[in-house]
Amino acid sequence: MKRKRLAIILPVLVLGILNLMSQSLPSLPIQGYDYHIPDNVVSPITLGMGGINLTNAADYFTSYDNPALLAENTGTAFATSFKLAKSENMSFSDAIKVSNLLRDKQFMYYTLITKNAAWSYHPVSSTHVSRIYNSNSVQYSEYYDYQLDKLQLSLAAKDEKYSKLAGVLNIKYLTGRLVYLKERISYGNMIREDFIDNKVKGISGDMGFTWDEGNFTWGTCFYDLLSGLWWEDYGTKSLQRRAAFGFQYAADNLALMGSVQGRISSTPETTYHFGMVRNWTWKTDADNNGKSTEQNLIIRAGLFSKDFNGTQNISYTLGSGYNYNMFRVDFAMTNEGMMLRDSRYLFSVGVGIQ
Repeated sequence: MKRKRLAIILPVLVLGILNLMSQSLPSLPIQGYDYHIPDNVVSPITLGMGGINLTNAADYFTSYDNPALLAENTGTAFATSFKLAKSENMSFSDAIKVSNLLRDKQFMYYTLITKNAAWSYHPVSSTHVSRIYNSNSVQYSEYYDYQLDKLQLSLAAKDEKYSKLAGVLNIKYLTGRLVYLKERISYGNMIREDFIDNKVKGISGDMGFTWDEGNFTWGTCFYDLLSGLWWEDYGTKSLQRRAAFGFQYAADNLALMGSVQGRISSTPETTYHFGMVRNWTWKTDADNNGKSTEQNLIIRAGLFSKDFNGTQNISYTLGSGYNYNMFRVDFAMTNEGMMLRDSRYLFSVGVGIQ
């Protein structure tokens, strides 16, 4: 009889203890997982022409915005991009929004693309904040460090029967860690209020399509349709789902494009994007071996906004690129309200292998 009671009581006690431990955990200081926003664009090619690229295949980083464009790729290339910006004193409230990316000069994206496929590494979020502040005459110290990395496989396909249509699937694996510490300072002693040291694993998927019709190209992509982030000591979280749709008109060496992006199943936060691309291509005379050198110069311009209500609510973009045979360098800048001193800069270096 006693053994039966123990068999009943012990599981109840264990469940009770686990429940108390879970209740004692501080709340996760992250206010959502919304990463695919225009400010986080990884490609200077995309940034220069308005912040979203759903239709232009001349981009080594197409797997980020619309990997269906990989179906147009015929060679192999490796590229990396990095950001250059002024150091910012980011507030804690800004940090926990998690819609921020790498702040100072750091690499943002690595990608290897082949025909119909791409492999990419992306540090989705890398945020470090520490501060000391007073609240109700009590001094506090707060430390926050969050890193989330993404490994991505992109697969594109095009059927000869429906040659105008291309489709793709992105498969993403995410891994990261959060360290959070909050302490109260009392008479020179640090008294711990909250402490988190938790790892996270996740998966996610995108779907993208393009349709070519003469000089027009239509493109759409659905981001993070199915996703999950599994924390060690917290419940499962989902990434914010988004959708984008756009078109492009291209003739000779000029392309004009427009697109729109918004959230799915959430409060609308729609952004509108417009861009243009102009390029010049020329070849030098053949050398003694009969080989000529091909060069390409590209100029890009664009803008995007949520409502276009006043100059200060519009982000203006400008970019350029230069190809020399297999080598490619691209550059872009963007700012809000034409305030050049607050511009953000994005660079990339790529090598194409035919």
